[in-house]
Amino acid sequence: MIPVLLADDETLIRAAMATMLDLEETIEVVAHVDSGEELVDLWRVRADAGDGLAVALIDLQMPGIDGIDTATQLLEITPDAGIVIVTSHGRPGYLKRALAAGVRGFLPKTASAATLAEVISTVHGGSRYVDPELAAEAISAGETVLTAREADVLEYALDGASVDEIAARAHLSPGTTRNYLSSAMAKLNASNRYEAARKAREFGWI
Repeated sequence: MIPVLLADDETLIRAAMATMLDLEETIEVVAHVDSGEELVDLWRVRADAGDGLAVALIDLQMPGIDGIDTATQLLEITPDAGIVIVTSHGRPGYLKRALAAGVRGFLPKTASAATLAEVISTVHGGSRYVDPELAAEAISAGETVLTAREADVLEYALDGASVDEIAARAHLSPGTTRNYLSSAMAKLNASNRYEAARKAREFGWI
């Protein structure tokens, strides 16, 4: 059995994934939590107890530490850990950052249960799986000048959202959101957040 620890702040999605995976004969979801911080704590307890290596299945965007920062902390505890990131925001910059951190699986939340189970098995065996479409987009987009959080706030700015609306969607304070928007605007030589978002979209960074 492959033990899986799951983190996703969306309760219904997390419960659905746990239920689907538990139907697989070779997979056992031993815990599912709603934050990266909780997952790191559970992972450390397992490591201290000498339990076998599990696979971490992590949502990319969560309040607090995001999926990639969570993965980084897990890999500091157990460098050989198998980690799969699932996301509804498959931007090239995220994929490159995840692979650089040591994540071995990266796929969209639209993937089927069968694909997800296969990826977990692949990663547990020490191999890597990256969704082909996301990989192709990452290759064509080139290196981004934006940080992950700058890309987040710009993506939410595309539809003309206010700073307060962007802050709520990104789980940030309005002040921090303004700082990220200003930094992104400066990097893209844009006069406003919408122009910056449009340029970032043209480059394939959001």
